[in-house]
Amino acid sequence: MNQLQLFLPCAAGVEGLLADEVHALTGLTGQDLLTGRGGVLARASWRDAMLLNLHSRLAQRVLVQLAQRPYRGEADLYEAAAGVAWEIWFTTKQSFKIEITAQHSPLKSLNFAALKIKDAVADRFRNKGGVRPDVDTRWPDVRIYAHLTSDQATLYIDTSGEPLFKRGWREDKGEAPLKETLAAAMIAASGWDQQCADGLPLYDPCCGSGTIAIEAAQIACGIAPGGLRRFGFEKLLPFQPHVWQALKAEAQAAVHAPVAPVFGSDVAHRMVDFAQRNAERAGVSHAVQLRGGDALQRMPPSERPGVMLLNPPYGERIAAAGVAGRGREGFQPGALALSRTARAGRETAQTDDGGDFFLQLAAHWKKHYSGWTAWMLTPDLKLPGRMRLKESRRVPMWNGPIECRLFRFDLVQGSARDKPAAESGRT
Repeated sequence: MNQLQLFLPCAAGVEGLLADEVHALTGLTGQDLLTGRGGVLARASWRDAMLLNLHSRLAQRVLVQLAQRPYRGEADLYEAAAGVAWEIWFTTKQSFKIEITAQHSPLKSLNFAALKIKDAVADRFRNKGGVRPDVDTRWPDVRIYAHLTSDQATLYIDTSGEPLFKRGWREDKGEAPLKETLAAAMIAASGWDQQCADGLPLYDPCCGSGTIAIEAAQIACGIAPGGLRRFGFEKLLPFQPHVWQALKAEAQAAVHAPVAPVFGSDVAHRMVDFAQRNAERAGVSHAVQLRGGDALQRMPPSERPGVMLLNPPYGERIAAAGVAGRGREGFQPGALALSRTARAGRETAQTDDGGDFFLQLAAHWKKHYSGWTAWMLTPDLKLPGRMRLKESRRVPMWNGPIECRLFRFDLVQGSARDKPAAESGRT
């Protein structure tokens, strides 16, 4: 178990950040750590797999690759799955489930392909010992993943169980909450996770149920993101409880007092209450200050300029503005409406008279937040123009199926439209 081929899937646009994180956690370099499309490949040990589950903030899962081979039809998939020694990973007393994804696969039915892989796994156990394991599509003990390209089939066993964005602390949430893994990617892209040791403040003025602020507070305290949850590898045969307990003990010993202040506010006091309860469960209620307040009225939460990081809500009639951003007839100008373009078959985001709110927000920032750096995740690719701000960086990121950009604004008093971009290579 010391030479496993791991694949860590992540959101599109996060691959490079994830590779940096895996390197920092494991020390892997060169051919042992490769950045791919939609994730990172790592040649690592079983201990590394457990370590990455415990500490990775950016990966969606940690998968162990067990087979890869060409295929043309379902019979090839059956043969590939039948050739894997599943018996060294789990027993017939445990249930399993097949998950299948595909890109440009020639097969007509992925459900039938998954059925053939399921039959191969069950038949191998029956041929070995006369008993087949049960299938459980809702709460399986073991998850097996298959990924099909136009001509290659890859089989994995999952070590994570529930996806890694489920940290174990979120019980209170609002509409369309930001996934913890994406919040962590925003923090990593901003560089705050590397700067917080110097006491640099972080503030989310649209904190919702607190995802960004809580992730940041855990980073400031050295808290492992997976410390509150269970993992799929605990049900697999290679699991060694004493090694796992040692990893958890090391993680617990590394927790410390916050090295930087973290702040969050939201116009909806109900959401602030949600965020406070989530922070308590996440173990960071002492490390994050949460307040109610309109984004157009809140003053800087600290004398020292820091980093603002926000994901204004988007979706039909979800308000990013507060009282100061509402129109005379109660319409919320900060709302972003998603419209589906049928021909293109993709989702695009359009502002619904939201320019006024964002223009007011930019004016408020330039007047009161001089010296701060603001990072905003949005599907509105024309947002800088609407805010009359010049972005110094734009980072492509995907929020699920929605293509977004993480814009960086270096805030100064007055207009910044005519200042040159600090960095090139925009997309």
